[in-house]
Amino acid sequence: MSTSPVPAPVRSGQRILPPHPKIAALVIFSFTALLYLVEIADLVSRGWLERQGIVPRTLDGLDGVIWAPLVHAGWAHLLANTVPVLVFGFLAMATGIARWTAVTATVWVVSGLGVWLTGDPGTTTIGASGVAFGWLAYLLVRGIFNRSFGQLLVAAVLLVLWGGTLWGLLPGKAGVSWQAHLFGAIGGVLAAWFAARSQRRRAPGNLVA
Repeated sequence: MSTSPVPAPVRSGQRILPPHPKIAALVIFSFTALLYLVEIADLVSRGWLERQGIVPRTLDGLDGVIWAPLVHAGWAHLLANTVPVLVFGFLAMATGIARWTAVTATVWVVSGLGVWLTGDPGTTTIGASGVAFGWLAYLLVRGIFNRSFGQLLVAAVLLVLWGGTLWGLLPGKAGVSWQAHLFGAIGGVLAAWFAARSQRRRAPGNLVA
């Protein structure tokens, strides 16, 4: 009697979709809903929250690193970030919520500190686009570090659909913080490298001194 071959299990580090899609969708929709609640609070406060963003090289503006990605300069700004946040945030949960949290924290801090260190003096930076760029960069390079054809295929699709947004990494458009985008992307690449390195160290048969 012949038996069907059993496919090799997919390593968690090489997944292209979250292992628990419903939970991942709930998490990213909840995060997005928080952004909308913050925007409502900003309207009620008559723009007070918008003034709590990142102000480069000032102590008062340093805590904006924590709050800035949650605040937007009006509904148009928030709507422009909504689809990238939903899509990139969901796909970035392919290796689980815990890893996604670590990736997001890395992107959040690197993007924020990069703006604080290099941003134009006297400006205030807000918005989730730095985090979205970080997730996108993470998704684009993780397949290289993980040697995963499936993840590289996803990266190719994302490049076709959103490749034009990568121009946002360069200075040019007035009123847009290219620093947040650039350092968010750097944070995403660092997070992908750290994640792949951690995965290899935990792989069966690996010895750690």
